[in-house]
Amino acid sequence: MKNCVRKSASTGVGSPNVWGIYEADTGSIQYLVADPSSGEAAVIDAVQNFDPRAARTDFKSADQILALAKEHDLKITWVLDTHPHADHFMASWYLKEQTNAPNAIGEKVTDIAELWRDYYHLPEAFNPKADFDYLFAEGDTFKLGELDVSVWLSPGHTLGSITYIAGDAAFVHDTLMYPDSGTSRADFPGGSTQDLWQSLQRILSLPDTTRLFVGHDYGKDGREPQWEATVAEHRQNNIHLAGDVSEADYRQLREERDATLALPDRMLHALQVNLRAGKLPEPEADGHRYFKIPANKF
Repeated sequence: MKNCVRKSASTGVGSPNVWGIYEADTGSIQYLVADPSSGEAAVIDAVQNFDPRAARTDFKSADQILALAKEHDLKITWVLDTHPHADHFMASWYLKEQTNAPNAIGEKVTDIAELWRDYYHLPEAFNPKADFDYLFAEGDTFKLGELDVSVWLSPGHTLGSITYIAGDAAFVHDTLMYPDSGTSRADFPGGSTQDLWQSLQRILSLPDTTRLFVGHDYGKDGREPQWEATVAEHRQNNIHLAGDVSEADYRQLREERDATLALPDRMLHALQVNLRAGKLPEPEADGHRYFKIPANKF
């Protein structure tokens, strides 16, 4: 399955154009979000490609975003991530260098960094305040051209996940999946099914016509990848949330499902990169960069 691109057009004043760029290796969706009035754009959750067999990285997917922005005469003014991803490497620092746009993530990335310093036994590693230009807090807002963008803390998948809301578009990362696939896992360090439930309820309190853009899709039952559905569609059709589902029932379902899931094959590589905004570890004396992988901790 190859990377594919799909546009969700602005629905009117105050509504962004959104391009979803599907990254096939990890089932991740990268977003290019643009204000139609000014041509200013933000990138959300861009992927740095990684081959775990050879521990080799490249920026083909991020370059695809840059080419798409150029094709549509858009100026990238923000490089955003929703959380430190466990299944793919960020391209945050790379896109910041390419565009001179500031990069940002949620402020609780500092708490996530504290967890992973212990897992990696790297007590001096990771300084998100230095590697990101902005650490957004709950309720923060910023401008994308003439659009107002709001930030919600949406924990559960991680303790520091955030949602970006621009007009009728919300980028809800690893909370919801496409309706036929339900919701995302909550068993990573710092995750919580209780927090995830509360985050999902808040997201589904948005207006029915709000376009929700998720972080992943895996082409369930062989269908084409999908990543956009409205609040109303999730309320009616989401297999984990539709109908009269109680918090207790949801949490039991989610926890039982999570107990069957293996760790993502890139996770132990990815966190030590993503807590540096996508930068690889510093070169050692021989000029090469090395990953540190904990054995028998998970």
